[in-house]
Amino acid sequence: MDKLKMHSPDLTQANIDKIAELFPSVVTETVDADGNPQRAIDFDLLRQELTDHIVEGPQERYQLAWPGKRAAAFAANAPIAKTLRPVREESVDFDTTKNLFIEGDNLDALKLLQESYLGKVKLIYIDPPYNTGSDEFVYPDDYSEGADEHLVKSGQINDAGERLRSNPDTNGRFHSDWLSMMAPRLQLARNLLAPDGFLIAAIDDREHGNLRLLLDQTFGAQNFIADVVWQGGRKNDAQFLSPSTDYMLIYARDMAALDAVRWREPKPGVYSILEAGRSAWEAAGHDPEEASRRLRQWWASLPSDDPRRASQHYNQVDGEDGRPGVVFFGDNMRKPAPTSTSRYDIIHPVTGKPVNMHPNGWAYAPENMKRLLAEGRVKFGPDETTRPTMKRYLDETSMQTVMPTFYADRRSASNRLAQLLGESVFDYPKDEQVLARWISLVTQNDPEALVLDFFAGSGSTGHAVVDLNARDGGHRRYILVQLGEPIEHATYATIADVSRERLRRVAMKVSEDADLVGANLDIGFRALRVDTTNMSETSTTADALGQGDLLDAIDSVKPDRTDEDLLFQVLLDWGLDLSLPIEREVSRERERERERERERESRRRAHNVLPRRRRRAHRVLQRGGVR
Repeated sequence: MDKLKMHSPDLTQANIDKIAELFPSVVTETVDADGNPQRAIDFDLLRQELTDHIVEGPQERYQLAWPGKRAAAFAANAPIAKTLRPVREESVDFDTTKNLFIEGDNLDALKLLQESYLGKVKLIYIDPPYNTGSDEFVYPDDYSEGADEHLVKSGQINDAGERLRSNPDTNGRFHSDWLSMMAPRLQLARNLLAPDGFLIAAIDDREHGNLRLLLDQTFGAQNFIADVVWQGGRKNDAQFLSPSTDYMLIYARDMAALDAVRWREPKPGVYSILEAGRSAWEAAGHDPEEASRRLRQWWASLPSDDPRRASQHYNQVDGEDGRPGVVFFGDNMRKPAPTSTSRYDIIHPVTGKPVNMHPNGWAYAPENMKRLLAEGRVKFGPDETTRPTMKRYLDETSMQTVMPTFYADRRSASNRLAQLLGESVFDYPKDEQVLARWISLVTQNDPEALVLDFFAGSGSTGHAVVDLNARDGGHRRYILVQLGEPIEHATYATIADVSRERLRRVAMKVSEDADLVGANLDIGFRALRVDTTNMSETSTTADALGQGDLLDAIDSVKPDRTDEDLLFQVLLDWGLDLSLPIEREVSRERERERERERERESRRRAHNVLPRRRRRAHRVLQRGGVR
């Protein structure tokens, strides 16, 4: 029985829980009068979340802090006067696809997506740019700072410009800029996740620690799931350790919504192992002993580093229970400790004598053992002296939990991309096969899940989604965002160009490989571009307008914008899905008006032709008539 509380509910803690759900970054730790740590609200950060200007506050607290943090938080909430414009000529199956490719700054794109995709994304996978400590940062947000400003804010020099530390952290500004770039994007990304959604962020050693703390702050440390280690190869020229390890930090949107979620994946090569068992069974003429011997020979023929070897204890083949060629291993049935019901006799089916029993007895109660015997799940030895085992069938245990470490050589992804594009473009693109594995895990119970990658790079995430759908018949869709970052290449001007071309070639390849199945696959993408608002600046007062400016102020829509541009602006404003199908309809009245306009134009032309003919005839008469 639980202890009686003997007091009313703690409303303060309940309120903290409510605030934490809305703004997890404002929850911190402080100490009470006795020096014990307790959860508290950072009111400076809370005020920052609820205001449109930067809030200063010197109070000490447990938190990740860096110069420019408050400006980064302000940047996440600041509105922008921008829109998404469709680019049909860059798209594939524009009218029918549900996939989106957005070119532009991902901070702007994330803000524009807030209404349409709030709480709808199942998985966000990002591989943000690794921090090289360069002055030329790819995402030059307004709140990044120069070296002098950083030294002042971080307390390394005083107002007079005198240095206060003997050994300052010369790289601090670059870490601060990187964190200031990531913080608002992660904050906006969290809003887009569904309650049962996940974020996976790939990162290297340089910012791994900072990103872990930043994600703890943004998502709440209680929603941390795993820190996966990705070993991508070996570099033998390293001084100490091979610098070939990356990490994948995994966070849930809300761990409380995941009680029923269990991530499982097939054991490596399980289907080829099952096929080897069936082949051994047929080759052995349905003899279990001979089939098992052949299967063990097959196991011995595999290379020592073959990942399937993790299942090589499944080395026996049987044909009982109506399943010829089933692969299994013999699991002992001994009880860890004796109980009153664990010791009883099992009779050998051939000798009719009780079989050898472990001193602790059997692991199963008598009624369960009776059922297993009836199902043929107990394998006996040649006589009663051999202790029987329980058959563990591979096809019933083909799924396994996921290990937090894995190996995947990054060079293979580069080779596959070069083969797809016909030339080498990226040295180390994201591995679409690794991505497909993790997307499959997260979306295994949601085949229509939405996947977002706002550091799209070469488009590996979109490639992985399309390949995965082709493999399992799912209807997952993706949103990719990539800055039009210039690159030095003979074929492609920007990274976004590379990404779009990759997606086009993936579409062609999957369509060819899928044959008839491909008719149900969404292999296209709707290309959009972040741009300034479609509306003209019309807030100028009448007194400020000159005579020549009056005509320009009549139309509130910019002259270079189309009806489709305005349609997407409406989709954004109304919070509608940007992949909704678009149909063009012309009303009967509009069609009649067009017909009347064509008739009027025809009459005008006829009216203009007659005077020209009369003038020509008059000139001819003046010249003396027609000769």
